[in-house]
Amino acid sequence: MANITKKVSWSSRADESASSASTGVGEGTPLLNGSEGPRFSRQDLIRAQTREIPHNEKLLSLKYEGLDYDNIENQLFLEEERRMSHMGFQCLEISRWVVCGLIGFLTGLIACFIDIAVENLAGLKYEVIKRNIENFTETGGLSISLILWGGFNAAVVMMGSILVAFFEPIAGGSGIPQIKCYLNGVKIPRVVRLKTLIVKVVGVICSVVGGLAVGKEGPMIHSGAVVAAGVSQGRSTSLKKDFKMFEYFRRDTEKRDFVSAGAAAGVSAAFGAPVGGVLFSLEEGASFWNQMLTWRIFFASMVSTFTLNFFLSVYNKKTGDLSNPGLINFGRFESESVEYYFYEIPLFIAMGALGGLLGALFNVLNYWLTIFRIRYVHRPCLQVMEAMLVAAVTATVSFTMIYFSNDCQPLAPENNEEYPLQLFCSDGEYNAMATAFFNTPERSVRSLFHNQPGSYNPLTLGLFTLTYFFLACWTYGLAVSAGVFIPSLLIGAAWGRLCGILLASFSSNSSLWADPGKYALIGAAAQLGGIVRMTLSLTVIMVEATGNVTYGLPIMLVLMTAKIVGDYFIEGLYDIHIKLQSVPFLHWEAPATSHWLTAREVMSSPVTCLNRIENVGTIVDTLSNTSTNHNGFPVVAHTLGNDEPGKLCGLILRSQLIVLLKHKVFVELARSRLTHRKLQLKDFRDAYPRFPPIQSIHVSQDERECMMDLTEFMNPTPYTVPQDTSLPRVFKLFRALGLRHLVVVDNENRVVGLVTRKDLARYHMGKHGLEELQLAQT
Repeated sequence: MANITKKVSWSSRADESASSASTGVGEGTPLLNGSEGPRFSRQDLIRAQTREIPHNEKLLSLKYEGLDYDNIENQLFLEEERRMSHMGFQCLEISRWVVCGLIGFLTGLIACFIDIAVENLAGLKYEVIKRNIENFTETGGLSISLILWGGFNAAVVMMGSILVAFFEPIAGGSGIPQIKCYLNGVKIPRVVRLKTLIVKVVGVICSVVGGLAVGKEGPMIHSGAVVAAGVSQGRSTSLKKDFKMFEYFRRDTEKRDFVSAGAAAGVSAAFGAPVGGVLFSLEEGASFWNQMLTWRIFFASMVSTFTLNFFLSVYNKKTGDLSNPGLINFGRFESESVEYYFYEIPLFIAMGALGGLLGALFNVLNYWLTIFRIRYVHRPCLQVMEAMLVAAVTATVSFTMIYFSNDCQPLAPENNEEYPLQLFCSDGEYNAMATAFFNTPERSVRSLFHNQPGSYNPLTLGLFTLTYFFLACWTYGLAVSAGVFIPSLLIGAAWGRLCGILLASFSSNSSLWADPGKYALIGAAAQLGGIVRMTLSLTVIMVEATGNVTYGLPIMLVLMTAKIVGDYFIEGLYDIHIKLQSVPFLHWEAPATSHWLTAREVMSSPVTCLNRIENVGTIVDTLSNTSTNHNGFPVVAHTLGNDEPGKLCGLILRSQLIVLLKHKVFVELARSRLTHRKLQLKDFRDAYPRFPPIQSIHVSQDERECMMDLTEFMNPTPYTVPQDTSLPRVFKLFRALGLRHLVVVDNENRVVGLVTRKDLARYHMGKHGLEELQLAQT
C-alpha cells in the first residue's frame, strides 16, 4: 500500500509546494499562470531559477501538456455533423488535399530559397578567401587570410546565433527532436510559430555560410512542420490575421496530421526522397495512421520535391530539367563502377558495427557537453559567444589542416573541384585537404563519393575524420539552427573511403576493391545510423538520394548493425535530447516488466471533479488553483455524500471551460433570454490554439453565484479503464488512440483517478530494471 501512497502524493500536497516555488519561473502554461501577486521576492525567484537549471534525464517536466488527438463527441459536435451534407464532407476531403498540396509547395519554395542563398553567400565567401590566400601565398602573411576567414565565419554565425538565443530559442538545433515530440502528442511551446520559422530559415543560412560543421537538411523538417501548422489553420495568430479558410481544421486532431505531412515534405525537399519522407513521419511520428493519411502525406512530399526541382531548374537556366531532386544530391552511382560482391557483405556489416561504435561515442560526448551547457551556458550572451568561438575554431582548424597538408593532387577535369586551392602545391595541382574543408559540407560529401580513386591520401582522410568528428560533436547543441545529417554523412564518408583505400593497398589484387566511393557511401550510412538510429526511413532516404536501388540490401544491413551496436551503449542523439528536455515522450511499447503495475498505482489522485450543473465560482476557483495540474476534469452525477466519489457522466477540458466563462454561458442568463445566440463549435475553434488564461476573464461577484450546465459541452463518452487494468494495457490504449486523459473508475463507474501522459512516461526500463522518474516543475 505504501507504493500506491507514494504515487498518489505528487499530484496534491507534494506538488503544491513545487508549483508554488516555481510560479513565474520558467515557461508559463495556462495551468501555471494562475498565481496573482507572487508572494516571493526577486531574490527568491532567482534562487529558485538557479535551483532548476541542473535538470537531467531523471526528471519529467510538468510544464508540457498533451495534445487532444481524440475527438470530443459532445452535443455540439453531433449537431454540426447532422447539419453537414454529403457534399460538405466531400468538400472537406478536397480541402485536406489542397492543404497538403500547399504545404508541399511552400516547403519546396523555402528549401529553394535556403539552397540559393547558401550557394551564393558561401560562393562569395570562398571566392574572396581563395583570392586572398593565393595573394598571400606568394607574398607571405597568410595569417591575414586566417583572420579574414575566422572573422567572417564568427560574424555570420553571430547573426544567426543572436536570432536564436535572444528571439526564439526553440529554433535552435535541427528541430527534429521537437517535431518528434509534437507528433508523439506533446505540446511543445512555440514550436510551430511563424517567428520560429523565420529564425530557423535565416539561422540555418547563417550557420552553413558561417562554415560550421552543420547541414541545412535537418531544419527543413522543422520548417515543413511549421508551414503545415500555419497553412492548415487558415490564419496566423502571430500576425493576428485570419483568412477565414480551413476553419474546420482548427483542432489538434487535424493539425497534428498536417504537421506529419509537413515533416515528410521537409524530408522530401532535403533529400529528394518522397517515400523516405512518408516513412520518416510513420517511423518517428504519428501514433494514429490510416491509408488516406498516407496518400495525402505522399502527395505533399511529391509536390515538395517537384517544386524544389522546378524552381532550381529555372534558377540554373535549365527550365524543365527536373534532375535535382533535393537539397543534398549525392550524384548518381552508376551500376558498373560501384557493383559489389557477396564476399563484401561481411565487410559492410563490420563497417556498420564501427559506425555504431563511433555513433555511440559521438552521442556520449554530446550528452556530457549538453549537460555542461544546461548548467553553465544558459545565458543568451554566453550562448552567442560560444557559437562565435566554435565558428572561429572551426576556421582555424580547417586553415591549419590545409596549411600543413602536403597532399597535392593533379587538377583533373573529371574531379570537378569548385574552389581548388593551390597553396604550396606545384602548378596544375591542388591541395586535397582543401577539398574536404574549404567547401560546403554537401559538396565535400559528393567529392568523397565520386572523386576518382587516388584523389585522397589516407593520412588526409584520417586527420579529416578525427578533426571533423570533434568539431561536429561540439557544434551540435549550439544556439544556432543546424542539422546533424550532413556532418554525420561527411564523417562516415571520410572514414569509409579510408577503409576502401586501405583494403585496396593491403590486397594484391586491387581491382577486387575497385572503387573507394562505394565504401564512402557505406561508411556515411553507418555513421549516420550510429548517431540518429533511424532504420526504415533512413534506408529508403539513402537509396532514393543515391538513385540506385542496388545498394538497398547493404545499406539496410549497415543501418541495422549500427543501431544494434549503438543501442548497446547509449540511445540515439534525438532521444537523448528529448530526455534532457524532460519531455514526457511515449515510446511504442510499455516497459517490458511492467505487467504487475495497475492503473490504481499509476494514476493521479485525488482528481478534481465537477458536477453536471456546477457553480460558476467553483469552476473559476478550480481553474485559478495552481496546484490543479490537469487540463481535463471528469464530470460526475451530483452525490449527497461529500466523501463518496461521484459516478462518471463525462469529461470537460480546461480550454472548453474558459470559452464557456468568456461567453458567459450561465443557466440564469439562458432563462432570462439575455444570451444572443447559442454557442457553437466555431466559438471553440476561434479561440484555438491560444486559449486566454483564466486571469484575463472577468467574472463578477453576482456571476459567481450563477450555475453552469456542462451537459451540452462535455464529452459524454470518455475512455475509461477499471482500476485493476495492467500498465501495458493502459499504455496501449493511451498510445494507440492518442489520448490526453484516461479516467480510472471502480466497479460502480465512480471516478477514482485520472491517467495522463506524464503518469505513463514516468516508467521506463533502466539498467536495474523498471525505474520511475521524478516529476518536476522545470
